[in-house]
Amino acid sequence: MTPIIPSVPFMTTLTGFAAAFILGTLIGAERQWRQRSAGLRTTVLVALGAAAFADLGIRLAGPAGSTRVVAYIVSGIGFLGAGVILKDGANIRGINTAGTLWCSAAVGAFCGCNFPVEAGMLTVFILAGNTLLRPLVNYINRRPIDTRATEAQYAVHATCDPVDVSDVRDLLFSELDAAHYPISEIEILSDSEDLIELAANLVPTNAKPGELDAVVAALETAPSVKTATWTVSTTA
Repeated sequence: MTPIIPSVPFMTTLTGFAAAFILGTLIGAERQWRQRSAGLRTTVLVALGAAAFADLGIRLAGPAGSTRVVAYIVSGIGFLGAGVILKDGANIRGINTAGTLWCSAAVGAFCGCNFPVEAGMLTVFILAGNTLLRPLVNYINRRPIDTRATEAQYAVHATCDPVDVSDVRDLLFSELDAAHYPISEIEILSDSEDLIELAANLVPTNAKPGELDAVVAALETAPSVKTATWTVSTTA
């Protein structure tokens, strides 16, 4: 009986899937170790899916088919990445995870198009971006904001009872208007049955800390205000 020998296209597909699985595992293990929302299994599936679609495009229509499929992968993975981005008050979380998923799809596409060496090189750069750059990010984040060199976003916070939200909102408007600081919006950062936190986001400007301290002091004298403070952060 003649032995069954796998065809060359089949072996190429198997090699691409294996490379996508291994490299996706390396990327996903780092995400899982840091307890990110998209961990090991998600990253592996993204890499394998991209490899499968790219390989299928080549098998059906040659290089031109893979080109079309890769273009759809680039845009389609954005929907998956958007699902891991969360807005928590004034903070946005998950952008780095979404970027990692997007890059994992690129690794899979390289594997599916039979470029395993390039896929491995990209994996090294992805891991370097998520690990080696972390100390630099932490160092930069620990530095105090220089408002003379950076356009800053100031916010005045006030907490109150739920029944006093309307009064405190009006008070924020009046006190900041008197100090000549225009407000871009007032948002609710925390909403519970016992306490509400309002944040008046100022139009990006170079505010004077002493003037904001005076606004906070005036707010704290109001009976409806439990606590008041102000914060500063860099603009996006």
